[in-house]
Amino acid sequence: MQSNPNNLTKIIDLHLPLIGFYDAPDEYPFHPLVEPSSDKRCVFAFFNHWLNGETLRITKDNYGCGGAGHWLCGITTRSREDYIKFLVDNEGLKSSHDLMNQWLAQRKPYQQEHSNILIGPLREGQYEFLKTVTFYVNPDQLSALMLGAQYNSAPEDPSPVIAPFGSGCMEMVALFDDLTIPQAIIGATDIAMRKHLPPDVVAFSVTKHMFEQLCKLDESSFLYKPFWNNLRKARGGQVA
Repeated sequence: MQSNPNNLTKIIDLHLPLIGFYDAPDEYPFHPLVEPSSDKRCVFAFFNHWLNGETLRITKDNYGCGGAGHWLCGITTRSREDYIKFLVDNEGLKSSHDLMNQWLAQRKPYQQEHSNILIGPLREGQYEFLKTVTFYVNPDQLSALMLGAQYNSAPEDPSPVIAPFGSGCMEMVALFDDLTIPQAIIGATDIAMRKHLPPDVVAFSVTKHMFEQLCKLDESSFLYKPFWNNLRKARGGQVA
């Protein structure tokens, strides 16, 4: 059963919808749908569609941007050599071809399980197909979610929050090494896709287990204590 995030989003003053990344056999429960067009648009070009309640459907036959095709669907869209030249020579994202080649060698695409990748508002009854949840947040809200992610974490646990190098769509799912552990990625740090978001918004993508932990934050947590209340008051918001 899907956890209820309403208390969490209310107390962090988050009004943007939470966006789910689903890998599902049937697209019907996610209607209304939008799909990439032939102009190879970025996943995040559909951000405003998500805000309007629509879900982006990506398949191996229709994935839009070549990066999304590779990292989300496992499609080979160009040779390794061409990809390295584009990322290093054209875009300057690593200092050498060798470093980019090393990164590509150790980073694997998301392994698609069903025929549809669906990115959009959370849908009731589809929790079994949900892989991650993304919060689109301002810096204050990011701070709260980062603390929330640390709340149940012991020193010997896997790092609860990471910020790895990769494309914006990779940060939603492909950069998690293990989707079964509670973990979060600070995302929307890819400058190629940031033009599709408001300038003060970043992403915080979480696995299902981390989502469940965040939704369980209760009155004993920092969200109901002076530090957070003082910040909300300073921003002109209500206190808990």
